[in-house]
This record gives sequence, structure tokens and C-alpha cells, in this order.
Amino acid sequence: MACTTILIGKSASYDGSTIVARNEDSPNGQFEPKRLTVVHPEDQPRTYTSTASHLTIELPDDPMRYTAVPDAIPGHGPWAAAGFNEHNVGMSATETITSNPRVLGADPLVAYRPAEGVEGEPGYVAEQPGGIGEEDMVTLVLPYITSARDGVRRLGELLERYGTYEMNGIAFSDVDEIWWLETIGGHHWIAKRVPDDAYVTMPNQLGIDYFDLADAEGDQVEHMASADLRSWMRAHHLDLTLPKLDAFDEFYDDLVDADGGEAGNGADQNLLDMLEDVRAGVLAGDIFNPREAFGSHTDTDHVYNTPRAWYMQRCLNPGDGWDGPAATFTPESDDIPWARVPERKLTIEDVKDVLSAHYQGTPFDPYGYKGTPASRGLYRPIGINRNSQLAVLQLRPYAPEGWRAVQWMAFGSNPFNALVPFYANVDALPEYLGNTTARVTSESFYWANRLIAALADARFHENAAAVQGYQEKMAAAGHAMLYRTDAEAAALPEGEVRACLERANDALAVELKRATEDLLAKVLYTTSCAMRNGFAMSDNER
Repeated sequence: MACTTILIGKSASYDGSTIVARNEDSPNGQFEPKRLTVVHPEDQPRTYTSTASHLTIELPDDPMRYTAVPDAIPGHGPWAAAGFNEHNVGMSATETITSNPRVLGADPLVAYRPAEGVEGEPGYVAEQPGGIGEEDMVTLVLPYITSARDGVRRLGELLERYGTYEMNGIAFSDVDEIWWLETIGGHHWIAKRVPDDAYVTMPNQLGIDYFDLADAEGDQVEHMASADLRSWMRAHHLDLTLPKLDAFDEFYDDLVDADGGEAGNGADQNLLDMLEDVRAGVLAGDIFNPREAFGSHTDTDHVYNTPRAWYMQRCLNPGDGWDGPAATFTPESDDIPWARVPERKLTIEDVKDVLSAHYQGTPFDPYGYKGTPASRGLYRPIGINRNSQLAVLQLRPYAPEGWRAVQWMAFGSNPFNALVPFYANVDALPEYLGNTTARVTSESFYWANRLIAALADARFHENAAAVQGYQEKMAAAGHAMLYRTDAEAAALPEGEVRACLERANDALAVELKRATEDLLAKVLYTTSCAMRNGFAMSDNER
């Protein structure tokens, strides 16, 4: 599944929230309808069978309620995508990522194999179930975990036991931490804690570029991994890290010289100590670059994946210089950092902007006037026609646990849709976001957005003002709803809070439906006026 992810640590966000956001995109030529729902414990299976891999897993008998964004058309599994459980733990699964033949040869993916022949006859071979995949992971993990770390552990155990048939990246969040897990071959995995003061960009590529095996095997402060990762890597010669210590030592010496030739105190000494620890870790084989060891640097990456990381970081760290011959990183750079400290604190609107991006302001914008026709179609946009849904999982530390989790949602192609918040600690979510079926109707938020995008795209510049006005109006309405409802909930007895949150969600959905239908009418009118079979002369009578 083609997706784009951004993760924002609590010290990098505008209000101290941990923020996990991911576009779920359908494969080329497909448009998978999605819906927002609440899964209650009585609706959670106790015996789960994967549609894709035919794998059957017995599940615990004590699941929690959780929100989910499953496929709306039944028949090929839940694909629950993203949500929160009752413990305010968030999960987004998954970002499809890349690998290389060395990894896949050392630990092959666990693919489903159908039965061969006729049962009871000579030569019959029974079917062989595959591992778990994107279809399954939220359903198998989210209802049973109590923290982001707990999510890493549970999914890691499932991967080691059953394996996976695809390479994926998975995000877990709680109010204090975000963890990112990447699958490595069929049964191996690594996970890294997102730095509190940083954001992470993930564009369908194995992304982690710094990993400390000693930490993963020890205290697990910031790293976790499958237990045999070190021996497996050594056995298959997977670590490609070169200890480039000349530049490292030069930087260290410059720091000492700047302090008068002696190691300093405070922040300077802390930095020197950290550098010494990193140097020792590299020499000991504890620190390596997973992107080099497990990832890919193909021509396809350079048109499909790396340009998206380049543009997101170009937006969030604009002062670094991203263009021209002196640019540190280009759209096709293989070493764009996994995590960066932003130039300022990041907002929900920043998340929406970068996950809607189509290379605005560059020669690569398909709607732009810069560059050439060839450059404007060179790179895969982030906001693409086959965006299915965008879920932004926000955990607000200043809000009580009963209404801390907010799930912002958008459906359809992101350049043309609106992102709106809904409280997740509820028993039901608005019908407007949950009534998606195979039937195309403007009564569904998903289908209304698909219609708007198809119409607005045809006359992008003429429709841009109306689309922008709609997006800003609903973003403001969403923030206002949260401010108002937070205050109302704080004044209520605990037993009345959930009903209050549900009323607020429903009221926002009513406003959202009205605004979405208004935008649909506007873009229908504008694009209709530009139809090629129009004619300027007309009768004065109807």
C-alpha cells in the first residue's frame, strides 16, 4: 500500500502533543473506499483469520474498544488502518517500505501458498498460510496494548512467531512517546523511539538511519529489535556501516579547540561525551545504519519515494537550502535524514499541508507553471489522486484522559479535502464518516470528497480559492469545537462526559456535511462552465 507518514515528538509539536499522521493510499488504478468506526469488544474476533494469507490466530479474550478506519467494502479483510484504544494508545499501520535481495534472501517473506492438486489424491500439497500483513496488524495489536512500547513488543512477538508477507513500517503513540517499527525480511524487526524534539518523514522506504544494538539488547531506552538481530546480521553480512572516523575525530577536536584546548563543562561536555559514546559504539559494531543494511536505493525510489521526504523537510526546515547546485539534499538524495528538529514547532495544519503536497513552488508541481511538462510529472506527489484517507492521531497532555485522544480525519485526495477532529473516547462516531458503501453518493463524506477532487482537479486554479476557503473554515471549526467541548466536559460529572463528546462530534459532522455539500456545488458549477461543449450564445428564455 502506497502511503506517506509524518511523526511529531511532543517537544516539536505546537501544544506538547504526540502526533502520528499517515496518508493511506490505494495502489495505482485502485480507489479503496474507507469509513471511520468504533470497534467494541463484543465485535472483536476471538479467532482471527487473515483474508490474504489464510493465517488463523487465537486472540485474547479481553480486547478494548478502539477506533478504526477500515475498508468500507467487505470481502478482503479489515485493513483497520489507524485508531486509538481505551488506554489512549494510538496505532497507524502500515507504511509499506522497501528492502533488498540480501535481506529477503536471508529471511524470506512468509507468503501464502495455495493447495496443489486434489485432497486425497497422490501429489496433493495442503495450503500453507502466510504471515501477517497490513490487513491484519491493527486488529491483532491495538485492542490489547497499554502503551506505545507495549505495542512494539506485541507486534514484535507476532512477527517473530508468524512472520510477515510484506515489508512495513508501523507507528505507536501514547501521551509521552512515539515508536516506529520496521519489519526486516520475514521475521525480523527493529523499532526506534522518535526523539521528542524532532519529526520523522516516511515515504514508502525503509527509513531508520541510525540504530544502537547495544541499547536494543539492554535498557531499550530508544531502540528495540528482534532478539537475534545481531547474530543474524553477522551471519548474513548485512551491516554495511563504514566507521568514517576521520571527519568524526576532526569535529571532536574542533569542539575541544573552541573551548580553549580542554574539554568544557555543561552542554559542551555533554556533547563531547555523547560523541565519544557514538564513536565507541561504531567501533564495537553496536551502531549501524539500517537504511544501508536493510533498505534500497533504486531508480524507482528516486522518483517515487525520496522526493516526498525531500519536499516535506523542505517545508518544515526551509532555511536549510534545498534548491540549486549547492543544495545539501535533492529530491533523489539517498541520505535525507529520518528524523530532524524543525525550525519551529509544528501544528496540525503543517501536517495537513505536507501530506497534501504536490511540490508547490518547484518545477515538479503537476498544477504549476514552473519547469517543463516533463518535470511537472517527474515525481510522485504526496497529495495524490488515490489518497484514501488521512488519519492524524493527536494525544494532548493537557487534557484529562477521558478526552485526551483526538483523531483528525480526511477522506479522498488531500489537496481537495478538509481535515477535521473527532474525540476518540466515544462509543459511536458520526454516521457521515461511517456510512461509506460501494454506492457513490454525496451523503457519504468519503464519496463527496472523491467527487469534489475529480471535479476540482479538472479546473484546479479556478477552484483553488473555494477549496482553500473550505479547508480553512473546517480547520477553524474543528479547533473551536475542541476548545468549547474541552471546557464543557471539564464541568461535567465523569459519567456524562462521553455523551458530551459524542454530541460535539455529531454537531461538527453536521457542519462538515453542510460545508462539503456547499463546496461540491461550487466546484460543480465552476467546472461545468468550462466544459468543452459550452457555447457563449444562449436563449434568454428557459
